[in-house]
Amino acid sequence: MKKNLTTEEFIKILYVICDDIEKNKDYFSELDRATGDGDHGVTMSIGWTAVREKLVTLSDNLTFDKICMQVASSFLSAVGASAGPLYATALMRGGAKLKDLQSANASQIADFFEAAANGIKERGKAELGDKTMLDVWIPSAETIKKTSIDEEDIIEILEQGALKANQAMQSTKEMLSKKGRSSKLGERSKGHIDPGAASSAMIINTFFEAIKKLDSI
Repeated sequence: MKKNLTTEEFIKILYVICDDIEKNKDYFSELDRATGDGDHGVTMSIGWTAVREKLVTLSDNLTFDKICMQVASSFLSAVGASAGPLYATALMRGGAKLKDLQSANASQIADFFEAAANGIKERGKAELGDKTMLDVWIPSAETIKKTSIDEEDIIEILEQGALKANQAMQSTKEMLSKKGRSSKLGERSKGHIDPGAASSAMIINTFFEAIKKLDSI
């Protein structure tokens, strides 16, 4: 059981997310070629490479909100359009829920994910069912929040969130796109997993997998 997550551990998890984005960038771009510009993997790689470069320079003993603010700024500077503002907002909103903290419990981590998801919704002006990354973030965050009511183990709440993220990602395959370039395809946008949903599910799954293996990272 893991009842608390420290900022030091959070930084380790962010490094693993950076690695996994890089490993999967070609897959994300392949998904994007079916309905969009085919550059989602490249965009995510650029953003998370900037995050990695920022992580190396972070001062010791920073609080969650300070880490998230600096990482968000780096992501946004590297990726000014599309995913940039969405992930920057998610990180800043999530970090704000952990203001002045260097350790967070399961309920607080759930608040982080809930705020991040709501930030994406507000900034992107999307709704559930629009076939976007939001179709993963909202149900996953809601599951994490609901599980945290009776569960103190951060690993357990994130496992449930990751399972929901995978289900939600698959559900985008049969959705009709209502946002971005893919919305112009109409019915032809069906039959393809949304690339933003895929990368979002990967991030949530990596967060879960990394927290299980913190001792070996």
